[in-house]
Amino acid sequence: MKKIAMIVWNEFLNDARVLKEAQTLQHAGYQVRVFALHTPGITPQQERLEDGVEVFRVARSPLWRLRKRKITSTLPPQAGKNQGPIGKLGIKHQVLRLIARAWTHTALLVHMVRYGASVVHSHDVNTLPTAWLASRISRARLVYDAHEISTSREGYDSFRRLVGMVEKRLMPAADGTITTTDARAKYFARAYHVTRPTVLQNRPRLTRCAPTNRIREELGLTEQWPIVIYQGGLQQGRGLEKLIRTTAKVPDAYFVLIGGGRLAHNLNQLIEELELQDRVRIIPTVPLSELPSYTASADIGVQPIENTCLNHYTTDSNKLFEYIIAGLPVVATDFPEIRRIVRRHDVGLLVPSDDPTSLAHALNVLVSDANLREAYAQNASSTAVTLNWEQQESRLLDLYQQVLSSAPHSSQARS
Repeated sequence: MKKIAMIVWNEFLNDARVLKEAQTLQHAGYQVRVFALHTPGITPQQERLEDGVEVFRVARSPLWRLRKRKITSTLPPQAGKNQGPIGKLGIKHQVLRLIARAWTHTALLVHMVRYGASVVHSHDVNTLPTAWLASRISRARLVYDAHEISTSREGYDSFRRLVGMVEKRLMPAADGTITTTDARAKYFARAYHVTRPTVLQNRPRLTRCAPTNRIREELGLTEQWPIVIYQGGLQQGRGLEKLIRTTAKVPDAYFVLIGGGRLAHNLNQLIEELELQDRVRIIPTVPLSELPSYTASADIGVQPIENTCLNHYTTDSNKLFEYIIAGLPVVATDFPEIRRIVRRHDVGLLVPSDDPTSLAHALNVLVSDANLREAYAQNASSTAVTLNWEQQESRLLDLYQQVLSSAPHSSQARS
């Protein structure tokens, strides 16, 4: 049985894409082990999932905790992002950060090499150097799965040049490459002169979940208004502040955001400032297995992502597919990949990324017209039969067959 070592730079708790890929390969006869990060008290260090996928988590360096404590203890309550002690602490903080990361990457490398995989599968650029080195030492093939365009991504400005250097050097060295949309595949092929990556969209599995009242019951929503749902990270560039401000112009509807992230506190504050607590609510991140029942208890799915970077502009968004699988009509930003899905399958309304008035209008149209919502919902349910993970997972298996049967990039590759 061929072994596959997947590496992620997270705790592998809610990573739907990586889990689906691991399950697909495991069911096809490979033995998959996911190497991830361990946080004592939150994650088990080792586990075997029901489908046979193994998970091995590496503890972060002790310096990681020291760095967190040092920052927290030195910052006054009102310190801003670029003020006071954080500036004085900057160099020490960065040094500790680099040492801590190097320690963890080294531990991941050692455990992957010991595993003796036939293929090392890197998920995103922050694991690519470690995966590449592990593949060379182990004489294994390398697959690079670029979930994002990290050279043009929210929060990556200070790393853009480094990311570009890493991808330019190592992406052509991979035996197989994967990304999430056609637009991103074209970008990587042109930017790094590689064969166009295999496209695996962030589609969910086809899980039919009957409509429920879960959100209404959990939040105690008493009015029979439509529920507009956003699910995903509460991060910059997702259009969430715009969405919350827009809710004031969309009466007779509830707005529910499900997820966590850096903006959670600020968004809650904004909801209070605008006195929207009765109609706008935030539910913290829920387990992947429970998310479909929340989605199915809503009436409209919204994706207000903003055009802040190429990564956003080229997305098709996992939440868009999740809404479709749940049979929800959608209101989404008019970006090329999103437009292709919404227009081709007639599942909702598109709005410009920088126009809150158009967003409010589109939401009001669906909130006020139950017949239109039902028509789009029927189209979404029909579309779900084709836009699901099961309909594309053969591409992953074909890529692996090709990678394992062709001559490797490294002369030291495992047979």
